[in-house]
Amino acid sequence: MAICNEVEAHRIAEVPMIRPDKVEQIQLLRAQHPRWGNRRIAQELGLARNTVRDYLRGKEALVQSRPARRALDEATVALAVALLDGAAEGNGVVVRRLLAARGIDVALRTLERALQPYRQRARAAKSATVRFETLPGEQLQIDFGQRMVSIGGAPTRVFFFVAVLGFSRRIFVRASLSSRQEEWRAGLAGAFAHFGGLPRAVLIDNDGALVVGRDRETDTARIHPGFAAFCKDWGVAVRVCHPYRPRTKGKTESGVKYVKRNGIAGQDFASFAALTAWLPQWMALADGRIHGTTHERPHERFERAEKAALQPLPSIPPAHEPRVLKRTVAASGPTLFAVPIPRATGWSRPASGPTLFAVPIPSLPPLYPSIPPSPVATPPSTQAIRGPPGTFDDDVDATPADKFDGVDDPVELDWAA
Repeated sequence: MAICNEVEAHRIAEVPMIRPDKVEQIQLLRAQHPRWGNRRIAQELGLARNTVRDYLRGKEALVQSRPARRALDEATVALAVALLDGAAEGNGVVVRRLLAARGIDVALRTLERALQPYRQRARAAKSATVRFETLPGEQLQIDFGQRMVSIGGAPTRVFFFVAVLGFSRRIFVRASLSSRQEEWRAGLAGAFAHFGGLPRAVLIDNDGALVVGRDRETDTARIHPGFAAFCKDWGVAVRVCHPYRPRTKGKTESGVKYVKRNGIAGQDFASFAALTAWLPQWMALADGRIHGTTHERPHERFERAEKAALQPLPSIPPAHEPRVLKRTVAASGPTLFAVPIPRATGWSRPASGPTLFAVPIPSLPPLYPSIPPSPVATPPSTQAIRGPPGTFDDDVDATPADKFDGVDDPVELDWAA
């Protein structure tokens, strides 16, 4: 009971602080209506009766004062910015400590408010990108994207090779089940055929199938010898965008998103062949829309200015290098392996007729890297190799990965601007 009385006395003793204008209204109503009691005045003003009573008895209206927010002068802000860019390495806490060492005591929150505009400008300058437009026929940007697609009622991961011409924004798409280097080469060859010509340069990213390394000090990239030889055969230059900067090839980045969100979204395909057949239809629709950046239809812009600027296609497209597979043969008895003529004898491939020939020749050790050409030989109808059991290359006509004409070493290229 004593505790309740003490709490009640404490509650009555506490008077909430009100604004001075409310106190003036209390006094004004008492002067205008002398017969009104405290309860009536409290009801009119929405206050407690005891509050009205206390202020009518002469309680002084208190005004709450807040200290003004401290601001640093221009000299201190300039010093803080210099320290932020220098010794502090962008850390505000370190800036405050360095200022304190110079006899300038400032609260961390005050310092953060002073540095905030500068930090915002620095972030904006770092992320700002100026749109880079290329001349007609100058550049083709390529990239891979992937998406789960319903094929035959089953979700299947499909990889999409996307190529976009830098000037007209015409797009080429090719579907595959992987993003190996042979798929890059097949997609690029398909893009050349689709556009009917060759650009002067191809812009790629730092995909492991295309770039085998990079040197940040010299600002160069080492292109995979196989891809470098492929582009050299087609007569196009290779440029590499900066690492971790996809904005360098923003046209194809947008193209990949457009394929996944427009061309494939909501589609179900009965087979992979049906997906492959759908892509040319969708590419025609994509090239016929009004592009959001150029405000033109890509195919019209292509026909007007870029088609004539492309280099002509070679009369005989360069051959693709087959992928080398390996197999394990039976362990009993000798085995015959059909071998192409160029690797077995050094003869040229015949213009027509069978490619593989078979006749017994001396056995070779397992995994023999190459077969020396025969000094004297007459092309028989067939020729073969008989060797001991072991592991052999399935595609023996393929050139070894480390043997390329003029490109034995990785190619160094400057990064793209």
